[in-house]
Amino acid sequence: MLGTAVLAASRRPLVRRVVTGTSATRRVVERFVAGETLDDALAVTSALNADGLLVTLDHLGEDTRDAAQAAAITEAYVALLDRVGPGAEVSVKLTALGAALTGELALDNAATICAAAERAGTTVTVDMEDHTHVDTTLETVGNLRVEYPWVGAVVQAALRRTESDCRELGGRVRLVKGAYAEPASVAFQARSEVDDSYERCLRTLFAGEAYPMVGTHDPRFIALAGQLGTPGAFEYQMLYGVRTDEQRRLAAEGHRMRVYVPYGADWYGYFARRLAERPANLGFLVRALIGS
Repeated sequence: MLGTAVLAASRRPLVRRVVTGTSATRRVVERFVAGETLDDALAVTSALNADGLLVTLDHLGEDTRDAAQAAAITEAYVALLDRVGPGAEVSVKLTALGAALTGELALDNAATICAAAERAGTTVTVDMEDHTHVDTTLETVGNLRVEYPWVGAVVQAALRRTESDCRELGGRVRLVKGAYAEPASVAFQARSEVDDSYERCLRTLFAGEAYPMVGTHDPRFIALAGQLGTPGAFEYQMLYGVRTDEQRRLAAEGHRMRVYVPYGADWYGYFARRLAERPANLGFLVRALIGS
């Protein structure tokens, strides 16, 4: 699969140096990443809110292996929440908060962020990472929900287990297809199988006690969610820089439409997954490099 090849290539040091060290590529990065600073992210958030769009902000960073770095990322989220308005929530990755060190450290840091979100009158969604993190991530979400029942969970339709997870999860649940290269033992490999799983999971969420957060750019599933639920009973979620006209159309029709807005200096891993998820985006990168 081309997406898998793109992810593999992105891990090569030479490729990373070319992408991160070439000024021309920044124009492509800016299509998907709001900027490197908090002020950049808040400016984008303000513009999106003005168009009737909700926002979830992700301070980029993952695979943290130092407690001080995990603390710094936690503090960055608290600073963000001290300034964010009611039209935005935040998304966090547990590996950014120290999960590779101890689960307790990540849970404590996530709880600190949740406390800041509650003070700000907003919410937190815990992002899902690759299949090796699913059990610990959902366990952490469960622990956080004891005090903060509004904490959101993310599930990936590409994983074979997800339909069962959708039956068990209540509350705020974001359903996405999944952007990680996973083995066939745990994940569907064919696009049609992932699509079929997404539909089953979507129907399960709408039939249960969850508040579905429909993470998709696929017209079929946008339409299906509109048939299964009523405006206000669920929300659509899309990536910053992807199908922006459709985002505005849904908001104009009265739907809750939330844009996933990443920002921060550690943007490379996120950017590589966006290229792998939609290899057509490689064309933008290639043209930027040639033009430079």
